[in-house]
Amino acid sequence: MHKEFLMGNAAIALGAVAAGVNVVAGYPGTPSTEVLETVAKHRPDDVYVEWSVNEKAAMELAAGAAYAGARSLVTMKQVGLNVASDPLMSLEYVGVKGGMVILVADDPGPISSQTEQDTRHFSRFSKLPCFDPSSAQEAYEMIQEAFEYSEKYGTPVFLRPTTRVCHGYATIDIKDEAEYYHNKPEGFVKDSKRWVIFPKLSFMNHQKIEARNKELSDVFSSYEKNKLIPACDKYADSKKGIASGGISYTYAMETLKETGMVRHLKVSTPHPFPEKLAVEFLTGLDEVLCLEELDPVIERELIYICGKYHLNTKIIGKLSGDTACAGENTRDSVSAYIHTFLGLGAPKSQELPTPPALPVRPPVLCAGCPHRASFYAVKTAMKGRKTIFCGDIGCYTLGNAMPLDMVDTCLCMGAGLNIAQGVEKVEPDTTCFAFVGDSTFFASAITGVVNAVYNQANMILVVLDNSTTAMTGHQPHPGTGRTVMGEIVQKINIEQVLRGIGVTEIETINPLELEASVSCVKRMAEKSGVRAIIFKAPCIAVTKPKAPLHVDQDSCIGCKKCIRDLGCPAIVLNEGKICIDASMCTGCRLCSQVCPVCAIAGGNAHE
Repeated sequence: MHKEFLMGNAAIALGAVAAGVNVVAGYPGTPSTEVLETVAKHRPDDVYVEWSVNEKAAMELAAGAAYAGARSLVTMKQVGLNVASDPLMSLEYVGVKGGMVILVADDPGPISSQTEQDTRHFSRFSKLPCFDPSSAQEAYEMIQEAFEYSEKYGTPVFLRPTTRVCHGYATIDIKDEAEYYHNKPEGFVKDSKRWVIFPKLSFMNHQKIEARNKELSDVFSSYEKNKLIPACDKYADSKKGIASGGISYTYAMETLKETGMVRHLKVSTPHPFPEKLAVEFLTGLDEVLCLEELDPVIERELIYICGKYHLNTKIIGKLSGDTACAGENTRDSVSAYIHTFLGLGAPKSQELPTPPALPVRPPVLCAGCPHRASFYAVKTAMKGRKTIFCGDIGCYTLGNAMPLDMVDTCLCMGAGLNIAQGVEKVEPDTTCFAFVGDSTFFASAITGVVNAVYNQANMILVVLDNSTTAMTGHQPHPGTGRTVMGEIVQKINIEQVLRGIGVTEIETINPLELEASVSCVKRMAEKSGVRAIIFKAPCIAVTKPKAPLHVDQDSCIGCKKCIRDLGCPAIVLNEGKICIDASMCTGCRLCSQVCPVCAIAGGNAHE
């Protein structure tokens, strides 16, 4: 063993490698992304890693590998599990041969997600075991144990870290390579009675699943990471207890070191719930405070157990309104909950003077982002016409902000295409646009295009092709021509895909050529049926910027059109004058094309 200072996601990845993982697949999504990337960086030569086109594909690939006896890992964030839920719900009835871990990173807050959904519910819904780590060290150990339980019981299992576990750093104990487990897959053994899902198979396996989960509840009551921590002398006679899980356990323990330990139940396997251990914890207590993210999963389980065993213990938490029903827990909020519960008054941290509020810094498109130019071209071309702009998930969702104001709807990945079709059916006089990024196009938009062509929709698809998966850290996708393992592969051409589906009206143009882009949009708006514009220009993070522009103060009339229309963070007011921050400007020249008096120049040496 040796020590390393690691992000939680890196610890999970190295834990998977130490567990002998053979195949890893996933789709990028904060806060899960670094797990797969770290495996790709540190993988042995015989470990296969891929960014799949979406979470459903990743889940099915990992299942196939596990059918063949491999240890497989599939990674995603909580909303990605929605995409993968179709194979997931059937996979549980079929089971696996090799160990299969489904890593789903939940995002309380939410910090960078559409939802605050809690994967522990999916665990119960799908009847799959769930492991809920409370620290980077525990996550490293737990993924190895998860593979062992998965193989022993022939079932996929969840590993459900949350943002602060995924992105927190700690010094942890790591195995040396000599200590790694090496899994040698047996290979796929044909057996249609096992691998082909039929109603009779599902019925028989459902009974086995219920029996297995009852057994696991007993097993997990003795699992070392589910703990019953006794009270200290100060609270030895107290009739109060605390139950917690995940990062909330870590926060609680930090507070209880200061206040003194009350009887504490740590829940590391929210499903199947460690019922026997919970009964032992509850016996003799009058009141229990539950601390967890996001939903009252532990709280509901304890209420159920109190009823089942006729225990007169009051359970409080989210359902009772004693803790917040939404948002992530923090060290301070957990401390306040515990102090209130124990009647200790306000924590010391709350007695300090309140610091001044930080300035509001809403997220914006980067300076030089080609998406700004794409949105502005469409907005300019469609001025005065009845339109709807249906957005999607990615950097370009930020096009909703002023002054662009170009995202009227955003639901989930790929939804903009079908939403535009739905609006058009109700309002035929509305020109309907659907914006989608190149990575999202491959992930979940192609079926929407097929639906539009087949059902004779009247809409304009705008593909914002910046040659990367920008929002989650510039991962490759089928249109980039490379894989996460560094292989050079054939690029999948978006225009050819669209033509193959049946879209005949397609134009590809550089959005930073403003006049030509506006003309392109106007042409397409006059046509009918399904047509597509591909705005193609690389993300500024993957291309070399040009020389910055500057404002000729003698020519500038101070109209502020460049600021009012574009909202580029590189264009600033300095003592009342329009200026360009050379440290931010990438020389895209969009602002120079917007300026009515040509007061902005530069970008190339000869200009």
